[in-house]
Formats: sequence, C-alpha cells, structure tokens
Amino acid sequence: MPGTNLTREEAQRRARLLTVDSYGIELDLSGAQEGGTYRSVTTVLFRSAEAGAETFIDLVAPAVHEVVLNGTSLDVAAAFRDSRIALTHLHEGPNELTVVADCAYTNTGEGLHRFVDPVDEQAYLYTQFEVPDARRVFASFEQPDLKATFQFTVKAPEGWTVVSNSPTPEPKDHVWVFEPTPRISSYITALIVGPYHSVHSSYEKDGQSVPLGIYCRPSLAEYLDSDAIFEVTRQGFDWFQEKFAYDYPFAKYDQLFVPEFNAGAMENAGAVTIRDQYVFRSKVTDAAYEMRAETILHELAHMWFGDLVTMEWWNDLWLNESFATYTSIACQAYAPGSKWPHSWTTFANSMKTWAYRQDQLPSTHPIMADIRDLDDVLVNFDGITYAKGASVLKQLVAYVGQDEFFSGVQAYFKAHAFGNTQLSDLLGALEETSGRDLKTWSTAWLETAGINVLRPEIELDASGHVTSLAVRQEAPPLPAGAKGEPVLRPHRIAIGCYDLDGNGKLVRTSRIELDVEGARTEVPFPADTPRPAVILLNDDDLSYAKVRLDEESLRVVTEHLGDFEESLPRALCWASAWDMTRDGELATRDYLELVLSGITKESDIGVVQSLHRQVKLALDLYAAPEWREAGLTRWTDATLAHLRAAEPGSDHQLAWARAFAATARTPQQLDLLQGLLDGTETIEGLAVDTELRWAFVQRLAAVGLHDEEEISAEYERDRTAAGERHAAAARSARPLAEAKAEAWASVVESDKLPNALQEAVISGFVQTDQRELLAPYTEKFFAAVGKVWEARSHEMAQQIAVGLYPSLQVSRSTLDATDAWLASASPNAALQRLISESRSGVERALKAQEADAAAAVA
Repeated sequence: MPGTNLTREEAQRRARLLTVDSYGIELDLSGAQEGGTYRSVTTVLFRSAEAGAETFIDLVAPAVHEVVLNGTSLDVAAAFRDSRIALTHLHEGPNELTVVADCAYTNTGEGLHRFVDPVDEQAYLYTQFEVPDARRVFASFEQPDLKATFQFTVKAPEGWTVVSNSPTPEPKDHVWVFEPTPRISSYITALIVGPYHSVHSSYEKDGQSVPLGIYCRPSLAEYLDSDAIFEVTRQGFDWFQEKFAYDYPFAKYDQLFVPEFNAGAMENAGAVTIRDQYVFRSKVTDAAYEMRAETILHELAHMWFGDLVTMEWWNDLWLNESFATYTSIACQAYAPGSKWPHSWTTFANSMKTWAYRQDQLPSTHPIMADIRDLDDVLVNFDGITYAKGASVLKQLVAYVGQDEFFSGVQAYFKAHAFGNTQLSDLLGALEETSGRDLKTWSTAWLETAGINVLRPEIELDASGHVTSLAVRQEAPPLPAGAKGEPVLRPHRIAIGCYDLDGNGKLVRTSRIELDVEGARTEVPFPADTPRPAVILLNDDDLSYAKVRLDEESLRVVTEHLGDFEESLPRALCWASAWDMTRDGELATRDYLELVLSGITKESDIGVVQSLHRQVKLALDLYAAPEWREAGLTRWTDATLAHLRAAEPGSDHQLAWARAFAATARTPQQLDLLQGLLDGTETIEGLAVDTELRWAFVQRLAAVGLHDEEEISAEYERDRTAAGERHAAAARSARPLAEAKAEAWASVVESDKLPNALQEAVISGFVQTDQRELLAPYTEKFFAAVGKVWEARSHEMAQQIAVGLYPSLQVSRSTLDATDAWLASASPNAALQRLISESRSGVERALKAQEADAAAAVA
C-alpha cells in the first residue's frame, strides 16, 4: 500500500520534535459480529519542541471524518493522504489532536483481525500491531521511541469479553473503560474482544500478587490444559524476576490463544497473544510441549526486554528478540523443576540450524542490522535476529560469566525502565559489571555478517599420542550480493574429548575451555595423552560457528553417533552432518545412511523429529534426481519399520507415524494409511486422532486416492477452523490440473481468503512429487508476484512471494528466470530480498544434487 512506509530519518526527525504524553482511544465494536468497519476516535496529547512546526501522524483507514488540532478543524481531504495526516502550525509545548475515522476489520492478521468460528458462528477479534499496524486501529505516531500512555474505551456486544493491556473493568452499558497503561510503545498495545472462554489464577510470591488469565475460543476449551500453562508461566516469573532483579512491570498477565495468528506469539504488554494451534486438539510429542513452553517464556521475557525497555529504532530489534530467545531457553535449561533441562539440545538442532541457513543467504546481515525503513524491518524477523543473536548472547555469557551478565542486565533495567535504548546502553552496563571491554567483541559479533568455520588440527606421535592440537578458524566469503567482508571473530569454546566406554557409550573424558582468536589457536592439550576417539570443537555449544570433525573423529561418529551418552554432543554432530549436506560436503545418500544408522539410538524426540524433517528436505531437494525415488523408497520403508517397532503409545511412535505418512508411496503403504483411517488396520498403541487423520487424508489426496468426496466427508467429522484449513490444504494437494488452477486462482487472482486459509492452500499446492504438474506455474509466478506485492498487505504478499516461488524446480532455468525478473521488475528492497533468498535455495540445491550424483560415481 503506497504511503505506509516510514524511513529512519523521518522517525528521527519526528522524535526530535515531539514528546507524546497520552492517547485516549474510543472504539465502537458493537457491530463486530457483522464485520465491515468500526468507528475509531483518537485523542492525542503531545508536546512540540518548536512553535509553527509541522509533522504527521499515521493512520490506515477507509475514511476519516474529522481532524481537530488544537481546537481547529482541518480540511480532511487536504490533510489525510497516503496513510498520513499532516499536522501543521504546531504549538510550542502542549498540543491536542482528535481524529475521527472509520477503520476496517481485517482477515490478514494485521491490525484488528476478525475471525468467525464455524463451530459457534461467533466473531472473535484480536489486534496485532508489530511492526506498524496500530495505525490500522487508531491514529498514532507509529515508531517505538515515541512512548505514551494509552487509555482504551471499547463498546462491544453484550456478553463479550474485552481484554487490553490494563486490567479489564466492569462494563457499563456494554462499554469498557480501561485505566491508562504505563508509558509504552504503540506496537505493544492490544485489544482482544469476543465471547472468549477464560481461566484465571494468580502468581503469588513474597507479598507480590499478579493476576493471571488464559483465554481461548469456547470451541477449544475442552483441550485447554491451563494448569500446565500456568505452571510454565510461574516458573518464568520466578526465574526472570530473580535474574532481572526487577519485579514484573505490569498490573496483570493474560495469555490469549487466538485464531489465524501469523506468528508464534506477540508480546503485548500484559496481554500476550499466542497462536491457538498451541491448544493441542490431539496427541502431540513432548517436543511440541517444549516448543510451547519456550514460546510462553519468550513472550514473558519480553515484558522486560522490549516492553519495559524498548529499542529506539528497529536496527536494535535484537535487543528484544535475541534476549527473549536466549533467556527463555536458559530458563528452561536452568530453572529449578524445569521439565526441559536439555533445552540447549533443542536449540542446537533447530534454532541454530535456522541461523546457519539464514547467515549463508545473500540477505545475510549483522545482528545489529541496518534498518533504513519499515520495509526493511518487516522482513528482518529472521534466523539472525532470533537464533544467531541468542547464540552470540550465549557466548557472551560464557565470555563474561553468567552472574556478571545478569548483573549488567539488572543495571540496564533500572537505568532505562519505560524508556528506549541503543546497543551502547546495554554494552555499557555489561562492561561495568564484567570488567571486560566489549567494543571489539561488539564490532566483530554484532556489527558484521557471516559465519566462521572451526576445524581441528591434530598431530600424533608414532604411539598415537597427541603432540599438538590447534583450532583453525576460517571466514568463508559472504554469499554473492551480501554486504560486508568476511571476518575472523573471537570465540569462547569448549573442546570435548570422548572415548568409548565398556558399554559402547561415547563418554566425555576431558574438557578444555579457551578463547579462539585469529586464524589458528593452539590448544593447551595435556602432554603424552592418547588420542581421544572423538575430538569435538564447540562442545556445550558455547559459540556460533560451523564445526567440522577431523577424519578419525568423523569415522567414529559415523559409526557411533547414537552412542553419545549425552544429548547435546549428539545434537551438535547431527547439526554438523546436516550442515555438511546442505553445503554439498556430504552426499544426501550418505546423510540418509548416517541418519538410518544412528536414529534408532536417538532418545531426544525433538532431535528425532528434526532429523525426520531434514531427511525429507534432503531427499526432496538435495538428492540427485535419478536416485531420488530410490532414496525416498528406502526412507519410507525405514519409517514404516520404525513405526511398527516403536513402543506403543510413545512419542516416537507418533513421530514415526507422521514421517511415514509424509512419504508413503507404494500401493501397500497407501492401503495401510487408508486402513488406519477406516479402522480396518491398527497399530498397537497408535491413536489415529483428529490431527493424525488429517495427515493421512492429505497424503492420500496428494497421490490422487482421495478426492472431493473423501475430503468433504473428513471435514464433516471435523467442522472446525482447523478442519477447514486441513480440508483446503488437501483439496489443493490433489494431483489434478484443475485442482492446481483452482488453488492458484483462489490465492493469486483473488484476495478473499483469510490469512490462515491462504497459507493452507499454498502448503497443499506445493507437493514435492508433483514437479511436472507445477512446472507451468514458474512463469505464472513471475508474471504475478510484483502485482501481488503492490496490491496486498505485507503478511499476505509475503506468504505468496515465499510460498509459491518455484523452489521445487531445481534447475538452471529457474535461476535464469529469477535473474531476468530481478533485472526487469525493479522490486523494492523487501521483495527483492525474499526472491533472492529463494533463488539462493535453488542454487544450493543444485550444488548438493551435483555432490550426490558425484558420490554415486565414486
């Protein structure tokens, strides 16, 4: 939408001019059940540093009826254009602005999202304002450093619930008048409105009492495990308040599971919204509960990192996201009584692989990114901002010490509560408490892009004793198109030495922790020590780097990867093998054999499920095309064997059932899926519940064995919002030209689908064994993507630009078509970044396929 961008320079000028005191926001949502638009009245009190100055306030609205500045009505037609209201002739000192507008409900997950539950046919609303979407609901100075207090007055239908940042008052004549918030940024204000179900409790400790609430739609209430959610929440309150030495800063803490949410969750102050897929309707593995707990703790950490203290501008987004990620996982790992003390294993094998992938794309950027405008930040919620940033913080903690780190954090919160900060504010506090000069560290880690590779150099004497051990550090060239130069960085790492014990387990026999700097670092290895079976660099995963094994360690790991006694070194070796596969250093067929040889002994269910995803991705994209079917057949046979061998009713059984369903291909395998659906086949302990049924139905639809009749019948069994999404995905997955054309038209040629259904249709449309059927859509994609980007909201356009890019068409012609489009279309920076990232994936897949083909010849 033209006019919705905001540059850093514009924001800086506005911040120098204005101090915003308060917003009074009145919303008439009494017609929410019918939809359309709603009346929004905003009154802003602000101060200007200059008399006669001019600025603007942001608003995205179908209609503006009245603008009154300091008692004078402005000409709306002249003042309101391009989603901005021009404000001129400001008073020096206090100013008052009132804006009366009609704002629109959305179905895109931006602004005030409206959803109608097919179960009760009731409307449910929630806001999503990050990055710049408060302006879709009320007029606002939409930038994080213009904090103010916010008072909401809301009219809603009788019997509905209204939740905001402040505690919910008793309504009078269907009107809720909330108390003003503390000074916060506009993007963390919130409203959640509708006939929501709720459960209430409190956090009590040492005289402190914080009201707690959990909300969901009534159709999900039977599945809401509120006791487990409250338990994790209280664990977070205990640990964060101790580590931060700052009491929870808001009046209450509500967690609201809302429908059709684009992200995992959002840290609205005191009113966190979370995707309601985290209310589990069917059996899930413990990895899903661990992921939900991390999300809960991540958002709670944001109450301090981001909400209490907020970055001044979006280039310091990492101050929010990296810290929330690091502290949430640290809480899981270290909090007394945590159910997930091995959370760093999950981090190493999931989030860090995300970071490594992101850091090798042409869009790689420093953790402290150069954010020129809102378009930049909208595509910057990525693996660098979250996972690489958290990895670097983990290293910083190892570098300065955990106690010193949190002492610095405590000083930071006390100094900047309810204010805005830059990188230097936090580093200054950490330098003060740690005694370390962090400027060099910051330059190397936060202000440069790219990833380092660490390799061991080992020399032995004739008897097999280690005479020399060194760490060789490399800084590979940045990807083509990336900005900056490769950098060698300081690393704080541990080196683990592992040997096989009498039970065949790989156990750590010694550990050396040291700083690695420059191209080569000598390791103080004890003299006359026999060579360990495995020498593992970056043991305990303290640093952020790609790690390679020496030849002998790789041989032992290949034979005994599943025999590590602890889960974290296993995860590090799995991650290294996966990285080598992506880099074309390990053939896909060899990666498959490595996984098949070691996964039987892998006890960590999160690692098992990561391996399932990675093997499937490797076979689909990185396998030599002429061998792919053989590889998929071998993998699918293995998944069925593991499914039948797994302990009945176990997490591993469920994970293998899903892996089998994803690739079932022979008539006998597909007959088994059908038999499990209709009850003619059973596997002891396997509950074929609602979500697993849909996994089977979608696979049967994708191979042409289920059509509209069967899909509709399954939807009749599950007439819910989730069932509607699953059915949409199944329909678009069918291997029929007309099914693909219908799906394409519903997403690309029409804008009627809500965000969640559009995402479902796209996911079904892209089937890895339908390459030939999908090939004509490459040309259609490039013909349409620019127009879609211009016409749709950011979230909807990004789904299409990423989801429908022809990633499966791994060929030189796809790269050429992408290059031709990039050269001729002149896309804006955000769209160019997304398309370039997808192009990089095809380029990587080509290289990996060549490596796999070469392995066959060898």
